Amino acid sequence: MTSALLTDRYELTMIDAAMRDDLASRRCVFELFARRLPTGRRFGVVAGVGRLLEEIANFRFGDAELAWLRSNKVVSAEALDWLASYSFAGSISGYREGEVYFPGSPILVVEGTFAEAVMLETLALSILNYDSAVASAAARMVAAADGRPLAEMGSRRTGEHSAVAAARAAYIAGFSATSNLEAGRTWGIPTMGTAAHAFTLLHDSEEEAFRAQVEAMGTGTTLLVDTYDIEEGISTAVRVAGTSLGAIRIDSGDLPVVVAQARAQLDALGARSTRITVTNDLDEYTLAALRAAPVDSYGVGTSLVTGSGSPASGMVYKLVAHQSASGSWIPVGKRSDGKVTVAGRKVAVRSLAKGVAVEETIYVEEPETLPKPGRGLLVDLITDGVTDPKWLGAGGVAVARKHHAAAIAELPLSAFGLSRGDAVIPTVYI
Repeated sequence: MTSALLTDRYELTMIDAAMRDDLASRRCVFELFARRLPTGRRFGVVAGVGRLLEEIANFRFGDAELAWLRSNKVVSAEALDWLASYSFAGSISGYREGEVYFPGSPILVVEGTFAEAVMLETLALSILNYDSAVASAAARMVAAADGRPLAEMGSRRTGEHSAVAAARAAYIAGFSATSNLEAGRTWGIPTMGTAAHAFTLLHDSEEEAFRAQVEAMGTGTTLLVDTYDIEEGISTAVRVAGTSLGAIRIDSGDLPVVVAQARAQLDALGARSTRITVTNDLDEYTLAALRAAPVDSYGVGTSLVTGSGSPASGMVYKLVAHQSASGSWIPVGKRSDGKVTVAGRKVAVRSLAKGVAVEETIYVEEPETLPKPGRGLLVDLITDGVTDPKWLGAGGVAVARKHHAAAIAELPLSAFGLSRGDAVIPTVYI
């Protein structure tokens, strides 16, 4: 399926106008970055890179798309002819998926002609803004969960395609599973899930429902015990499944109190190995409040897929340099109040002290001189139109998840505070 029309009209009209004054083929560099982090956040997490690369490969104008553009008089015949053969032939470097980022980080650097590079603006922003918002929220939740596993369960709280993207982003940021089957099939994410309240209500009694589930799934299953009364539900669950019951799930109530009571009851019944998983509109603050409670795992939905209050990452896509007629590079940037762009080609380095991040160092205009020690952040994603396959598919997700764990381990402990604060390290331009 083509992604060519997953864009804004003005991308095409700019190309049409640039063709008229012979500037469409001028070599340009665009950067995708966030001027600031969402209010109160200490860091962000890059997600969506692999998805973007796949959509760029599918960015083609077929007969149906060209016919629609023609009938709606979007661009001229000359521009339509150019679009008919469009395929991104430039180069893209960027932060690895799973990397942490800060204000000004050049997350994506796109080099090509003006026409082929500006075309990707909306597509890149729509994917990276959402996926990174989810991954950033997920990383905070993983930290708050303090080593306990988290499952993504937000499919019913966002669009059907966003649900798959959210599951992918959350897994990269450290979640252990998803309830979404398409995310499991497409991206290789472990899936989980047993039964909802409707299954219990279908039966004439809670006991009959539990017996049916145990018969189908075995004693290692997870029984939802709060359809009616939690204490009675736990007693019934252990009576039906025995003390080898895998887990119970609690989806309501004052969770710190209810969980403590449930643990005591399970232990008293001899089900000491039965785990407790909780759901019920959790976010990072609720997870932090449950650190002292005997919870074994969590399921998170609404807050995760909506970025926990920040559903978009605030990223922008700006022209920062173009070539002159003589071939020299000219730095360019906005100067408007509150939206100043640092002009010029850039290279980013994570400066470290004893393995801990201390600065996002961005070298402008002369990136070949890198005097500060640190870790280079930009990697090649597409070179002369050819995508590096290691960033794609389920394999790319596994690579991103592993890299995220390493990148997050470099942050100082103050990065994981849930109180409002500024970026945990400064961004310095050199």
